[in-house]
Amino acid sequence: MHLTSLQQTVRARLISPGDPELPVRPTLRYDSAEPFAVHIDFPADVSADGEGVTWIFGRALLEEGLEAPAGEGDVRIRPCGWARTVIEFHSPLGLAVIRFGTAPLRRFLLRSYEVVEPGTEDLGPDLDHGLAALFDEV
Repeated sequence: MHLTSLQQTVRARLISPGDPELPVRPTLRYDSAEPFAVHIDFPADVSADGEGVTWIFGRALLEEGLEAPAGEGDVRIRPCGWARTVIEFHSPLGLAVIRFGTAPLRRFLLRSYEVVEPGTEDLGPDLDHGLAALFDEV
């Protein structure tokens, strides 16, 4: 059986200066339809507006961030010792810092390779049609 997607709920901690750490249970998602992207779904109870939040970033960023600080934009990932990884989510509303166990993140990443092997990602005919339309107009 060939997987086309996967989900993995993980334990994490929301870190806020001056406040106690808050345990959270986000869900990591990966789908072959978006082979370069990783989704992290946060439950509504940790959101400022009471609604769930999903962040999307590159699978390569997760891979890089497990080994060394990575990212310059809205999502930044860095190891925190040998057993923890910190992901920072930057938005106009502020900054969320979430600390994860490195092992579950690495396990998720390795499982994503079973869905789509690195280097074999294909965006399919939609990208080809979009690029053709773009270049036809140039």
